[in-house]
Amino acid sequence: MTELVRERMELALERIKEIEKENLLSEKLQAYARTVAGFLLMVEEHRQWVLSGAMEQAALEELQERNYNLYRDILPENYDQSFGNPEFAVKELGETGKVLSALYAELRANISETMEEEPVLTLLRWELFLEIYGLLAEGEGREALEEAYYWFAYDYAGEILEANIRAQYGREKSFAEKIIANMAEGDLRYLYFYQEYITEDQLKLAQFMQKLPPEKVKLMADTYTEGFRRGFEVTGKDLSIKKSVNIYYNIGMEPMIREAIKNFEAMGLKSCLFAAYGSFLGGRKLQKFGYYGAVANKQFEYDHEYDNALYLNSKYVNRKLEAYGAALEKYKEETSYMAGPAVVEEFGEEPFVPGPKKEMLKLNEKQQSLLVEYTGKSRRLLNQYVKGEERSFTIIAFPTPAIGESFEEIFEETISLNTLDSNIYEAYQQIIIDSLDQASYVRIKGRGKNHTDLQVALWPLSNPETQTNFENCVADVNIPVGEVFTSPRLTGTKGLLHVPRVFLKGLEYRDLKLWFTDGMITDYTCKNFAEEEENRKLIKEKLLGDRDTLPMGEFAIGTNTTAYMMAKKYGIEGILPILIAEKTGPHFAIGDTCYCMEEEVVSYNPNGKQIVAKENEKSKLRNTKPEEAYFQCHTDITIPYDELAEVTAVGVNGEAVIIQEGRFVLKGVEELNKPFD
Repeated sequence: MTELVRERMELALERIKEIEKENLLSEKLQAYARTVAGFLLMVEEHRQWVLSGAMEQAALEELQERNYNLYRDILPENYDQSFGNPEFAVKELGETGKVLSALYAELRANISETMEEEPVLTLLRWELFLEIYGLLAEGEGREALEEAYYWFAYDYAGEILEANIRAQYGREKSFAEKIIANMAEGDLRYLYFYQEYITEDQLKLAQFMQKLPPEKVKLMADTYTEGFRRGFEVTGKDLSIKKSVNIYYNIGMEPMIREAIKNFEAMGLKSCLFAAYGSFLGGRKLQKFGYYGAVANKQFEYDHEYDNALYLNSKYVNRKLEAYGAALEKYKEETSYMAGPAVVEEFGEEPFVPGPKKEMLKLNEKQQSLLVEYTGKSRRLLNQYVKGEERSFTIIAFPTPAIGESFEEIFEETISLNTLDSNIYEAYQQIIIDSLDQASYVRIKGRGKNHTDLQVALWPLSNPETQTNFENCVADVNIPVGEVFTSPRLTGTKGLLHVPRVFLKGLEYRDLKLWFTDGMITDYTCKNFAEEEENRKLIKEKLLGDRDTLPMGEFAIGTNTTAYMMAKKYGIEGILPILIAEKTGPHFAIGDTCYCMEEEVVSYNPNGKQIVAKENEKSKLRNTKPEEAYFQCHTDITIPYDELAEVTAVGVNGEAVIIQEGRFVLKGVEELNKPFD
């Protein structure tokens, strides 16, 4: 820590201590200020305790008590009386409560920075709190508070973005790696060293992982890292020019991650481990990237996702893009070495259904457009440094104890699922592709409560002997095995996509309906809320990314009937991660294609045919109108087999029914139905 930072922290800390004893504000405002000051002092006391080395010697019970106290205020049982809840804040403090609740939510990011040796962002948040407290003492209202918040976001956009990039791409050893390297068998105290929220689920997961036979842990890690390596191999990309890989994982999976780090080292890759963003200014969301513990309260995360309404304007967007470019340039060597993310997903929690609140901050239409603009430009900027044609990824998923009493059985079956023989599926999937390549469109219809009625147009092949529309997807980047997919032609793609229940991006959607015309969404609804306006708002914000429409970027047919029956056996169909769910029926992605920013990379199926359907009418604009070509999102929506009436390939030479009444009926692939029996 520099001397200047130390001096500023000492001054700010003394002033925060004084607030607990003052009465400069109205009774309720002073109660807010004391609550926030008390929280900041608690986090700082905890930080000093950690830095003293006492954490490593502490008993498990003390670590648990400290962890609970840090998050107690926003836990569901206390949230009704928390200033982190905008509804309570507005009730107590009036309209200024929206700003003050957002401030408190941002200040809570100090917890995740407890381990930072240079706590500059912690200091800056303290100073913002003191500035706003001073404005309240002077009798200023909401407008002055919003202005102070705006200038904080504007002035320190560079520091926040640089901290994110340094953590994500920096190749210095992180404290998370040290935790993994030093954890002792049977000692679960290490879970609390991350400073993330830890529940009984993380404890149970860590215990289970530690008792797994070493050879099984190694099998899990080998499957995961080999999938990453094969992602480069099958697309003809050169892994040897890369020197680092991002690892995303949920806390509790450390034995597997330790083995994966060794495997990546053998490939010449340094593993970069970084904490999921704790700052809403920095990009905190329900869907986590990096390593993460439990979400203390999903409603809290949902309530504050659009706190950027306080400062999002064109001037701020330009400033943030400028700062982002400067940070990427500063770390251009590190970003050029990044091979991509290797992701371990979790599943098992009950789907979250948010409760909308009128007190939540929301973006207006102008701000929604600005956010879309920033997302697009920042993505294109990143691609200049971490080039799409040079990077890859892999994703694998495992259950958590939240899935219920059968957790250990489901976990074991998931290991088996993730290691299914790709060669068997490759052969069956090629038969399906051969039929699809003769079609001009595919007809998909639901049955029972599913009212899907879609026609998905396919691209004509100029040379069917050497070309194919569909990728034969085996277990490389997307584990487990089991799908064929394409980028559909938008023109001629039309109809209704309907799913009675689906879990997407951390949220449950009920009776979701999307209508398409020429491949673009033209209307949408769901039945999450009583008010139709709230349903449409939810879809626009969370699925469309504040846009008016998105294209159908992918059409696929999942072939992993084993995964489907595992889900049926344990009654977990509604909580499967999309990674597995997409293999259990046809699925449709809204947003970008699977080949976003990699359209020029030439790739082939195992049979030697070149995959040519790598773009659509939107992504074709990438060289002339890049702002219209990409959407920076890709959300898969699956129709499970038991909701299917038919999937039929339709061409000039007739029809080939692939799935009928939930069963594969195409000649040569009947064996895929065996798990059903």
